[in-house]
Amino acid sequence: MIYLRKAEPKDLAEIMRIIQQARAFLAAAGSDQWQAAYPATADIERDFAKAQAYVLVVDGKIGGYCALVVGEEPAYTRIREGAWTNENLDYVTVHRIALSDEFRGQSLTKQLFSNLFSLMYAAGYRDFRVDTHPVNKVMQRVFEREGFVKRGLVQFEGDRIAYQLELP
Repeated sequence: MIYLRKAEPKDLAEIMRIIQQARAFLAAAGSDQWQAAYPATADIERDFAKAQAYVLVVDGKIGGYCALVVGEEPAYTRIREGAWTNENLDYVTVHRIALSDEFRGQSLTKQLFSNLFSLMYAAGYRDFRVDTHPVNKVMQRVFEREGFVKRGLVQFEGDRIAYQLELP
């Protein structure tokens, strides 16, 4: 069974373990994304405080983490070499996507996005935005597979490729 739920403070150690695994995965792929302090424990604790922390549960274990930020994302205010399709500030940004090594290769990102799209669609949101490092080809393929379209570059710890998906 796979489902998405709000993360709780008791999940913090497992979330940070998964983030460390993701950090190592990115380094092995030659990316400098997440190789400094971000995302740190304090970032995840802020996600808890803002009620935007979610975990993907796989057969009773935490298999992934993400933060869902509703409303304007300051880093997305200025987009270069492209544009968002609208000026709407009522969108959902998905940040800090990390999956456990235990479940790597099982297409959990499909489950993650399906669950979060359903959750946020039911809450009235149709516009979803994400970004990734230019070297992170894995996430670029994931975003494009899920229907996201490249919109340009945003500045978030360096240049990041910005994507958008609008559901009907």
